[in-house]
This record gives sequence, structure tokens and C-alpha cells, in this order.
Amino acid sequence: MSYLVIKCGGSIVDQLPESFFQDLVKLQETKKIKPIIVHGGGPMITSQLKLMNVKTTFVNGLRVTTKEVLDVVEMVLSGSVNKKIVRRMIDQDAKAIGMSGIDGQLLEATPIQDVAKYGFVGQIKKVNLELIDSLLDQDYIPVISPIAIGQDHQHYNINADVAASAIASSLQAPLCFISDIPGVLVNDEVLHYADQVKIEQLIEDQTINGGMIPKVQAALDALTAGASEVSIVNGMDEHALFDFIQGEKIGTRIQLKEISYA
Repeated sequence: MSYLVIKCGGSIVDQLPESFFQDLVKLQETKKIKPIIVHGGGPMITSQLKLMNVKTTFVNGLRVTTKEVLDVVEMVLSGSVNKKIVRRMIDQDAKAIGMSGIDGQLLEATPIQDVAKYGFVGQIKKVNLELIDSLLDQDYIPVISPIAIGQDHQHYNINADVAASAIASSLQAPLCFISDIPGVLVNDEVLHYADQVKIEQLIEDQTINGGMIPKVQAALDALTAGASEVSIVNGMDEHALFDFIQGEKIGTRIQLKEISYA
């Protein structure tokens, strides 16, 4: 059995076709793959904060997380978004179990930088691999919200890409970012393979921009730390995940070593 860490953007959960969840079950049953899902939920957090009249600001792309903001972040991620994914998986007869990084001290974290500047935004220090393996050995598919625990039992808001990268690195497993785009685009064509040099070049010339930048940077960080492969796949396409695992030329596969583009 081999691991597969899947990062799923919280904003696309409602849009994902039933085939995506069917494929997870199929991969687990027929391909001897152990899926692990990590999800985000930024847009839903912003909406809930606005609804509750809680001010939210960003510094260098990170949501400043006060105690009041953290309560809402945890409520949205570990509550509504997490259980929505679990429910959709159970609809496909999957053995899904929803949890956050707090549960069983799955994700241990330290502050990312200055708490006075960023609030309770963390970086992963340790992943509880024994807990993950215990669940996988019982054929559960963990669905993880990126909230972590630190010293004095303080909770931390973790970027979902970063959390998924940390888990994949710890397991030395492949990481697949499920998105609503077909991959890294160059002149409106999908770049199916890219190495670190190519990615950095595309960022410099602004071919890669906006929200794709932290995604590919998280991919490179995961590879550097030990993930075996990182990919970006459009989860909106029917059976895209299964086709990708089967080796179909879809999405973008990212690796560190140099690739010939001839």
C-alpha cells in the first residue's frame, strides 16, 4: 500500500463531481492506495467573519489570526467544511473520518513569526504519523482540517497547502493539489511537467501569479522536505483523479530535478 496526500480547496467542495469521491474509494480498494485528505476553506472563513462582524486582515498573504478570528476559523474549517467533505465521502460508502490537527495532537506547530504581527498563524513542527497509520490500517480515509496545536495547548491556523505539504513530506508520499484549474498554464497550454528552475522562471516572468504562487512554492517546499512527487490536478473533470493516478497526461507534475523541455 502507498500513501497519497490530497489537498482539496474548501471553496470547491460543493463543485466537485461525485466521481471525485467515487475515485477515492476505488483507488483505496483497487489500487492499494491510502488516501489522506487535507482541506482549506478561506472564502467560507471570510464570509463567516463578515457575517459575524469580525474584522479580518492579511499581511504578506497570511490572514492575521487573533483569538476571535481563530475561533471562527476553527468553527468553519473543523466544523462545516470538514463535515461536508466527510458527508460526501460517506455517501459513496467510504470509511471517512473527519478530524483537525488538534485531535490526537496530529499536527504540532510553532508560531510562524511574530505573534504580535500575524497572530496565531503557525508552521508545522511535527506530524503524528502513528495516528495517521493507525487510521489507515483500519481502512479509514482521514479528512483533516489545518488547525494545529502548540505549546500550552495553543491552537494555530495553518495554511492548508502548508499542512498538506508537511504531511506528505513526513510520509515521503506524493502530494496532489485538487483545484478548479487544469494545472500550470503557459500560453494557455497546460505545462504537464515542471522542475524547480522552470517554476522559478515562470514566477519571475509572472506567467505564474496570484494564488498559484503559494501553491507551487508549497509544492517545492514539500519536495525539498521529502515528498516523492507533487501534482496539480483539475478536480472538476470527471474521474480526473483516477485518470491521473493511472498515468494519463493531465495536470502538472512538479519535481526538483532538471527536466528536458525539448
